[in-house]
Parts: sequence; C-alpha cells; structure tokens
Amino acid sequence: QVQLVESGGGLVQAGGSLRLSCAASGRTFSNYAMGWFRRAPGKEREFVAAITKIGGGTSYADFVKGRFTISRDNAKNTLYLEMNSLKREDTAMYYCATFRRGLSSDPLTVSSWGQGTQVTVSS
Repeated sequence: QVQLVESGGGLVQAGGSLRLSCAASGRTFSNYAMGWFRRAPGKEREFVAAITKIGGGTSYADFVKGRFTISRDNAKNTLYLEMNSLKREDTAMYYCATFRRGLSSDPLTVSSWGQGTQVTVSS
C-alpha cells in the first residue's frame, strides 16, 4: 500500500485560496491514478477531483469545476489540489486517495486513504 499524508488545510475567508498537498510513500507513486475526496460534517464523503497516473487526464465534480485544479509531481511523489474562490460550503475534511484501477470518482475503488486535512471557509 501507499502511505499518504495531506497538508495545507486551514481557515480561509470566502473567496480566498488554499493549496492542499498529499505526500506519498511506500510504493511507486506514478503507478496510481489519484484523487481528492471530502467529507463535510453530517454528510457522506464525496468525490472532488481525480488525475491519471502521469497527469494527462483529470476529472472534477461539477461543484468545483473552474475553481479547483488537481495536479501531481511524480518526481516529488506529491499530489496537489489548488482551491480558488472558496465558498462556505467547501468547508470539509479533505482526503487524498489512490485508485486501484485508473481514473475514478467512486470511493469503493480507492486502495489507500490519507488521514485528511481540514479546510474551513468563513464568511
């Protein structure tokens, strides 16, 4: 399995930006498509964005299109999520994940989860 550690969360005002990072170790990072999910208080975990093994393809949830950008640096074994124009409803714990087989939005296809990093957006 791959070990994943997220960072970069915090408190930000609505309209602001944050950049999340996910550092991977254990297995070859570039072997995995990866993604970001989030869970808001009282809600189910939901898909945010995903990226293919070498970064040539991406997928986004409709509610973040045009605001969030997923990217990866395979030389640094790191996944990123650039979040702009943040809204109060983006407040959640954000998790990075590896997928068993290719690009996906289904949490059932995740093979490894990080511990999460909290993002709080204030009005």
